[in-house]
Amino acid sequence: MSEDSELEKLKAKRLAEMQQNLSSIKKTETAEETEKKERQNPRDMVLKFLGFRGEEVLQNAESQFPLETKSIIVQLSQLIKSGELNEMMDGGQLLQLFRSIGLNVRMNTKINVEQDGKFVSLSEKISSNDEQ
Repeated sequence: MSEDSELEKLKAKRLAEMQQNLSSIKKTETAEETEKKERQNPRDMVLKFLGFRGEEVLQNAESQFPLETKSIIVQLSQLIKSGELNEMMDGGQLLQLFRSIGLNVRMNTKINVEQDGKFVSLSEKISSNDEQ
């Protein structure tokens, strides 16, 4: 019987050690996840909050105003981290933001019209009318 009780004590001790190791591993993983979120690239964080054509506007702004856009991305990521910005921004809203602070981001504009049941660019429509 004494062997059984010693065996049970050893099992209980080993189980306690395993539980302690498991809890320390979980704490480490949680701390790493929090640190990873804090270290996340500000641009990637902002991209997650951009909706329809938002990435296109951001790319145009980065190519036309690289330094200013980088600063704005950092500010937006801080607003996202703090929870002050929690809604998706579409391209129009982002473009309006850039223009409101004085950055006139130019966008490629294309006008399509219907011709013979198909959508063609306005320039193609005009050139085909000239040929006729």
